[in-house]
Amino acid sequence: MLQRLRILTQSLRKPKRLLWAGAGVAVAGIAAGLVMMAARNGEPETPGTPASLRLLTQQQYLNTLAYVFGPNVQPNTRFAALPRTSGLLASGAAKAGLTDSQLEMYQKTAAQVAGTITDEASRDYLIPCVPASVDAPDAECARTFISQVAPLLYRRTLPAEHIDVMVTEAGKATEALGNFYDGLSVVIEGILLSPNVLLVAEAAEPDPDHAGTQRLDSWSLATRLSLFLWNAAPDMELLEAARSGALQTRRGLAKQVDRMLASPRLEDGVRSLFDDMFEFENFGALSKDGQIYPTFTGETAVDAREQTLRTVVDHLVARRADYRDLFTTRKTFMSPSLAPIYKVAAQGPGWNPYEFPADSPYSGLLTHVSFQALHSHPGRSSATLRGKALREVMLCQVVPKPPANVDFSAVQNPDGSLKTARERVAFHLENPSCAGCHRITDPMGLSMESFDGAGQFRVQEDGYDIDTTGDLDGVKFTDVVGLGEALRNHPQVPWCMVRRAFAYATGTPSDTSNRRVLEFLSERFADSGYVLPDLLREIALSQTFRKVYQPRVREAHAVPNLTAQSQPAAHSELTASAAP
Repeated sequence: MLQRLRILTQSLRKPKRLLWAGAGVAVAGIAAGLVMMAARNGEPETPGTPASLRLLTQQQYLNTLAYVFGPNVQPNTRFAALPRTSGLLASGAAKAGLTDSQLEMYQKTAAQVAGTITDEASRDYLIPCVPASVDAPDAECARTFISQVAPLLYRRTLPAEHIDVMVTEAGKATEALGNFYDGLSVVIEGILLSPNVLLVAEAAEPDPDHAGTQRLDSWSLATRLSLFLWNAAPDMELLEAARSGALQTRRGLAKQVDRMLASPRLEDGVRSLFDDMFEFENFGALSKDGQIYPTFTGETAVDAREQTLRTVVDHLVARRADYRDLFTTRKTFMSPSLAPIYKVAAQGPGWNPYEFPADSPYSGLLTHVSFQALHSHPGRSSATLRGKALREVMLCQVVPKPPANVDFSAVQNPDGSLKTARERVAFHLENPSCAGCHRITDPMGLSMESFDGAGQFRVQEDGYDIDTTGDLDGVKFTDVVGLGEALRNHPQVPWCMVRRAFAYATGTPSDTSNRRVLEFLSERFADSGYVLPDLLREIALSQTFRKVYQPRVREAHAVPNLTAQSQPAAHSELTASAAP
């Protein structure tokens, strides 16, 4: 083991130095005060977004391995959690750091992947050549394999001299270890540990069409585009478009975007966007009291997450339906573990399409087990958590944290006179330090009290009828179905989707400097009938997606005082102030 690590360390030195050269983020400042409208398609002129240096997410890393080597190369690994920034983990990747223990985890993962590729069970179909002798170096075979996989992992074509270095290192490792595949494994491990693979270092260049501004270089644009639409590194065709310069032309970019939108890989990109937006990473820590909710198991939690993602992909990608209708649709999918929670007959093994009847209380994403169970306590429901999630996740609004001196005992340990959740949370409205926030969360959350902490429908709580009336920013309703309809028609819903998609696409939080382009994209989104793939196309083809500038420290924005009487319109200051 020590000999292998010594060989790996030596082999990494020269390639890392060569490949790291030129990968820094070369960005420059831009002229201030750009307020003129761009001539092309009416898109407003904006500063663009900061050129970022960020970690690949765990799923981007795993998706890339699956696309390069096949779906069987999936290491058992768990990367460190990313900080959620402005509502997205994708935006927090630029703030993530690496500790010694995390680097050790990356090394173990790389070793596992390299071992899987070169072991006897996999090498025949993962390595496209056979060495002349297993016991000796074979430069031709090593070059054939490295030339195919290295550009896909480094997300750029590589000069011949870089390939030569890796072939040479494979030969040296083979001589030291006495086996061609062990030597090749050392090089694979070294590639997977390269900062050029683990990090996304966006580089900029002068924009020849806009004097004084910077744009992403071709490799960075290809990577940003592929992570956005596919949640994985670029494929060879996209890299070729970057190498030839075609990607920097309007026609060449549109050709690649349309190809990628038509690919089955788009489903992975859309799943990742909504998994991030809906904060589904919290399913990893979700637990329910088995005494209170015996039908809710670990398998239920996994399937609840999957049900919502399948519904989103089917609705938005397969059927290209109106995004807003996600909050009213009764079409979904059902699994054997979810059937008892929804109190429906099992539809058979595996996943099957399912449509709730017109008189069912299940209508839209808010009634999915994923939303109701994730935003509840282990042993009880929570009107406040659910209302807060609706505001922050679906509307991109900020609900301030409770003051440090709040007394929660009246809610957590109520006396016998408080029979229902509505009576218990009324305590918040009587406390001036709580009322401001709870007026914007509880009226919606209480309408969802018809679902218990596991997401099961009910009409009574402890023998008392549940009052599910409520209102959302002045729109009144009698039950959660009405809440879904009110949310579907809320102007902030499509605006929030645009904002999240744009921030996810660029890997940076959206801020006030891009407000005009967000308004432009929102208008185009509405014109398309709120079809998500059309929105993704508009973002990918926008000048702002390609334009970058030197990041700088910005002043923190104040959190606005949200009240039910003064809710923002679709383009209110709230959306701008939510970014840190």
